[in-house]
Amino acid sequence: MAADLVAGVGSYTLQQIADYLGAELRGDPGTEIRGLATLEGATGSDLSFLANPAYRKHLSDTQAGAVIVAPQVAGDCPVNVLVLDNPYLGFARVTRLFDDRPWPDAGVHATAVIADSARVDPSASVGPNCVVGADAVVGARTVLGAGTVIGDRSSVGEDCYFHPRVTIAHAVRIGSRVIIHSGAVIGSDGFGFAPDGGKWEKIAQIGSVVVGDDVEIGANTTVDRGALDDTVIEDGVILDNQIQIAHNVRIGAYTAVAGNTAIAGTARIGRNCTIGGQSGIAGHLEIADNVHVGGMSMVIGDIREPGAYASGTGSLPMAQWKKCVVRFRQLEDIARRLKALEKKAGE
Repeated sequence: MAADLVAGVGSYTLQQIADYLGAELRGDPGTEIRGLATLEGATGSDLSFLANPAYRKHLSDTQAGAVIVAPQVAGDCPVNVLVLDNPYLGFARVTRLFDDRPWPDAGVHATAVIADSARVDPSASVGPNCVVGADAVVGARTVLGAGTVIGDRSSVGEDCYFHPRVTIAHAVRIGSRVIIHSGAVIGSDGFGFAPDGGKWEKIAQIGSVVVGDDVEIGANTTVDRGALDDTVIEDGVILDNQIQIAHNVRIGAYTAVAGNTAIAGTARIGRNCTIGGQSGIAGHLEIADNVHVGGMSMVIGDIREPGAYASGTGSLPMAQWKKCVVRFRQLEDIARRLKALEKKAGE
């Protein structure tokens, strides 16, 4: 069982880190670790890691105080090692020990505006120029960065961290241990309009947004409220920067969506999926659990089986790409001529 350590202390012995990670230590347990670094840039007081085989060439020359490695390469490391089956996961966990993110003291800044009917836990931190609306709830130890807005009747759970200028619209429900980065808007109106003789009649978006526990939402990402039912982001979902989630979308637990992706209304994405950057997901479709969509893909139909899918075109030298474009334009004519030849051959 991994040991508990207090983050932000500044330095730890290698034995402390080994206990924290549950790693096998080979080397000097008293080595002092003051930071993290790459294999190339590390000094004797830094901890590094090797997860990607492409960087193994740097292992023999590293000056790190220690390296987190897999068992099969531990014998090739010239310095202290922490042996784990998953070095990248170990690195992810140890980064939190050296995270110097400021965590504000509890209390409400003098410039914040808190509605009389709002309930803000005394252990929460509400920063400058925040607004907490009527009947809103802010849970224990949650941090609201400067300029953050929590709309009327919205609720935010415990141990959340909202960076400056996050906007939570009315009647949104957010779980515990949720991180939301600056510029994100949760609960804005969905894009719902009915045509009316060349004009558009706005459809009131009377659903809401429900965000589960342990979710992270990137900067300038928008999650629209539902038209009737709620838009739902399940537990453990991670959303990158500048993503558009339309109304009534549901994203299953522990799915990851990379930047600049747009997901149209009422799409259903399963659990443990990954969606590559700049992808487009059409509306009213379903994606099964454990589906992995490559970057710049356009998903226009249901994906009912787990696996990897892609539709983007990889980069080519410019001259070759121009030739391919010409061929693309000729495909219909080529298909028609081929069909005619096949018909003639069959006569």
